[in-house]
Amino acid sequence: MLHRNIGARCAAAIAALVFAFTAQGEPQSSPDPAHALEGAALVAALRAGGLTLYFRHTATDFSQSDRGMTGHADCATQRNLSEAGRAQARAIGEAIRVLALPVGEVIASPFCRTMETGQLMFGRAQPSTVVRGYEGMSPANADYTKLVALLASPPKEGTLRMITSHGNPFRAVAGPPHLDEGEAAVLRPAGMGFAVVARIRRGDWETLAAAMANNR
Repeated sequence: MLHRNIGARCAAAIAALVFAFTAQGEPQSSPDPAHALEGAALVAALRAGGLTLYFRHTATDFSQSDRGMTGHADCATQRNLSEAGRAQARAIGEAIRVLALPVGEVIASPFCRTMETGQLMFGRAQPSTVVRGYEGMSPANADYTKLVALLASPPKEGTLRMITSHGNPFRAVAGPPHLDEGEAAVLRPAGMGFAVVARIRRGDWETLAAAMANNR
């Protein structure tokens, strides 16, 4: 318990170094105005690579739950993507291809909804408990220090690291507001931490792709 508490405090301290603070002194995951990107500038930065995109999985069926889970591969006992969520993931993936973004590694939480999100967006996904924040089924052993270290590390030169995971781990290291289903945070490595330079909602991808197509 002591080691977990120390790890959690370290993760919070590292995250606090790289995020803008609210008036109450709490970290928050909205883009820092000094580093925020949007529109054509955001697309140019994405095309250049060197960033991580952390996606919360797309829309899910909330009539299902994870309470009876027996393992990550047992999709029947988890909350899964809805048909709308599957369509959203495909649409985001298509927009990313239209934008010609340099997709590199694709890492997913091993839950079925996050793996499927990555596979539908990018055609592949490597499962990792690091982006979930804990091993096994229970968050009782959560330790986000490895996640912070991953987000602070640059991806392979000229590529984007894509992560499909959950809202809770990102909020744990970045603070509120919570990512919506299908929303992505765009992260730039910043020393021992990372900076949020943009948040991209589901519908923003098609808008970005359309705007860039009209400017050609």
